[in-house]
Amino acid sequence: MIDLHYWPTPNGHKVTLLLEETGLDYTIKPVNIGAGDQFKPEFLAISPNNKMPAIVDHAPADGGAPLGVFESGAILLYLANKTGRFFGADTRQKVAVNQWLMWQMGGLGPMTGQYGHFNVYAPEKIAYAIDRYTREAQRLLGVLDQQLQGRAFVAGDDYSIADMAIFPWVNPYDAAPLDLQPYAQVRRWHAAIAARPATGRAYALKQQVNPNAGQPLSEEERKHLFGQGTKSPV
Repeated sequence: MIDLHYWPTPNGHKVTLLLEETGLDYTIKPVNIGAGDQFKPEFLAISPNNKMPAIVDHAPADGGAPLGVFESGAILLYLANKTGRFFGADTRQKVAVNQWLMWQMGGLGPMTGQYGHFNVYAPEKIAYAIDRYTREAQRLLGVLDQQLQGRAFVAGDDYSIADMAIFPWVNPYDAAPLDLQPYAQVRRWHAAIAARPATGRAYALKQQVNPNAGQPLSEEERKHLFGQGTKSPV
């Protein structure tokens, strides 16, 4: 059994996409990031960077004590290796999957996240920031579109953890949708993943765990989400 410490964000969706595809048994442990659950000592013991998702595997392959994993990319790699699925069958396939997973972790996720912050959540509209991150999000979508030319999925013919990592970050902000019209291959790929039954099950958890998703943030939620609730190191 796997405990999934989760809130329905793009990074949270990455892990539920994989868990639903593999059929692994898991239990959701909600981490209400708007209420500050990510700063609780019991969560920090698993995820010291006070970010979700995180998992605890109660049946690790070595047969030892329960094993905690934090950081969404590390979780995807751990679960793919645990199940022997969605990470490629040979060295070259694994390299392809891994580099596009890192591309999402180091590029698409952070840049699209900043796009969303300055377009949706920032208390004032800063034209320079909005322009900078819009352009970078569009550049990255262009890179993805080019990579998908002639390929069913980002690393080749097989669906992988790289696709699961990228998918939730392509257009995650209903209040500030990105224009996907110029990216025909991204739209084709995105629709194919959205149609998978496991994707439907993963995204259905959003309303189960956070029925208020999409509502305007309170000042308390802003404090916890955007750093005001953190403490400086001693």
